[in-house]
Amino acid sequence: MPDPTRRRLLPLIDGGRGGRSAMTCRYRCDDACAHEPPNTSANAYFGDVVEAAVSRRGLLRGGAAAAAVVVGSSVSGTLSAAADDVTRGTARPPTPDHPDGPEYGRPVGFRPVGDNTLDAVVVPNGYDWSVTIAWGDPVLRGAPEFDFDDQSAAAQREQFGYNCDFVAVYPLDRDFERALLWVNHEYTNEELMFRGWTGAAAATPEQLRIAMAAHGGSIVEIERAGGTGEWRPDGGRRRFNRRIHAGTAFRVTGPAAGSELLRTGADPAGTTVLGMLNNCAGGTTPWGTVLTGEENVNQYFGASAEVTDPVTAARYARYGIRTTAGTTKAWERADARFDVAREPNEPNRFGWVCQIDPYDPRSTPQKLTALGRMKHEGATTALTADGCVAVYMGDDERFEYVYKFVSSGRVRTGKGDRDRRHNLALLEDGDLYVARFTGDSPASEIDGTGRLPSDGLFDGAGQWLPLVRDGESAVDGMSVEEVLVFTRLAADRAGATKMDRPEDVEPHPVTGTVFMALTNNDRRTPAQADEANPRAANRWGHVIALDEDGGDAAAATFTWSIVLVAGDPDDPSTYYAGFDKSQVSMISCPDNVAFDPSGRLWLATDGMPGSVGVNDGMFVLPLDGDDAGHLRRFASVPVGAECCGPCITPDGRTALIAVQHPGEEDGASPEAPASTFPYGDQPRPSVVTVWRTSPTGGPFIGD
Repeated sequence: MPDPTRRRLLPLIDGGRGGRSAMTCRYRCDDACAHEPPNTSANAYFGDVVEAAVSRRGLLRGGAAAAAVVVGSSVSGTLSAAADDVTRGTARPPTPDHPDGPEYGRPVGFRPVGDNTLDAVVVPNGYDWSVTIAWGDPVLRGAPEFDFDDQSAAAQREQFGYNCDFVAVYPLDRDFERALLWVNHEYTNEELMFRGWTGAAAATPEQLRIAMAAHGGSIVEIERAGGTGEWRPDGGRRRFNRRIHAGTAFRVTGPAAGSELLRTGADPAGTTVLGMLNNCAGGTTPWGTVLTGEENVNQYFGASAEVTDPVTAARYARYGIRTTAGTTKAWERADARFDVAREPNEPNRFGWVCQIDPYDPRSTPQKLTALGRMKHEGATTALTADGCVAVYMGDDERFEYVYKFVSSGRVRTGKGDRDRRHNLALLEDGDLYVARFTGDSPASEIDGTGRLPSDGLFDGAGQWLPLVRDGESAVDGMSVEEVLVFTRLAADRAGATKMDRPEDVEPHPVTGTVFMALTNNDRRTPAQADEANPRAANRWGHVIALDEDGGDAAAATFTWSIVLVAGDPDDPSTYYAGFDKSQVSMISCPDNVAFDPSGRLWLATDGMPGSVGVNDGMFVLPLDGDDAGHLRRFASVPVGAECCGPCITPDGRTALIAVQHPGEEDGASPEAPASTFPYGDQPRPSVVTVWRTSPTGGPFIGD
């Protein structure tokens, strides 16, 4: 039965912030949701362009989903085996009780965590959790211990950075007792980092440099604790440890490398960029590297003088970059390159997918211009039928688009250094596409309420519209370099479908079905509702499943359906993959997605406190059998925090959750913290490990 204490859907009282606090919006995205969307293109909304659809009614309904697994496995299973041959870090290690690892399709066995507002991580009975690493913990050898009241930029460049988001684990040995942990550091909450903070304009240059150093990412050697599923930093081994920050040199690769659009006074060649900013979600490659996407980079740039060139101003506007004085961060006070009046091309050097090799601490990270520039939520990979690699990406803003890149070259399956160097360069050249979704539902069924048709499903077809193909621009009036640097403008011209904040987009490792989280969009009107985005004032988000035609990630066309319309299950507009809603946990604002070795879909949320009145968390959605669609809450994060990651380790025994911005509530400060997670004093963004402790039910996450 539904929980009678559950908070109901809240009225629209957050000023269009999509469920986030004012502090979150200010520091994460410069109040993007409080402004008109930058996408002013005349592209038709999905409901205005009706084409014949390939119906897939019944997705995730028992036998239909099971049949899809059988059909898809003939290609995907073969390619997965090939990928394992070249992968450093993504193969599934055995466990003592299960030498082949957890089997596909294991049922969910835990009792779900209830909705709550506790200032703690809450996990089911039979599980435990611990802090793996927190903001300020030493990463490099010789790094000082963290001192909240005595911070420095030099120390922060050697310590674990601030708000953690995407998490990935790369095994270091065959027994999976040692591994590398990668974590993004998306942005900083200066109001919670420094006592007496009165705003960026009054900050000291050292405080600004500390914030710069707290961005980027961390690589940390970790080890299993006592044969359990718990992981801790390996203090005795730090050979691979690394901090990436706003001063780290990146090599620009791909067709836009060296473009006039990327050249600056400090880098006249346009091939070397310092730092990566606002990195949100990410992915891993078959050859064992990190892909991490730069998202809300616009907030770091301002102008000491008004930008008057109309072409430049229009390009800035499409990416939300200010053309008048001042920024939220005020970094231009510490580094002149963030002043667009002095360096007009510097913003063009951010907003990319970055590739980092965790196994080579001396390697130079890359910015991959072939994948286009936008507010990248992440980048996840799949192999095509002919052995190339596809990368799926979402542009996380209201009315933005879903993208796909397909490499020109094929993955090599050898294990030598020559083959790995070949694979490391695969994402430098290929074709870039943007998605158009079409459907066949009568207009009377799309009324903006979000209620699905009588058979419980909106579905349809779609196509990947080319932006760059065979090394040539596919967009009239734009060169290849312009398409890649101003990808949003190219997608506008191509006629892509405007979506409700497409965030994480990830293919199922066996079936190949691509699941995309659409977090919310409270600015969509009833007249703009369509099959793929059926709810006006959508504060709660939804999830779409996309199947490439022929099961090939390189396909030019696809079919799709909605599998989850989030919100209070008692609300008739919600939909939980056709499952009995009286038995499911409530979810809102799905953000990141991941899969475990058993093929179950995991969802992390961003915005439940403001949209439904409870803490964010991590949820599991089975995709097979009678339990398909039975969504359950697995974990809750503390007050003011967002649940990020999530990551299920390759052996299926551990979940890692990034607890981002604990205590991020309006009015909070070091003198009056809204959260004291994790150590009872000042809130510190952290990565926590969750593992199974019960002797019954098996050792795997979700049992």
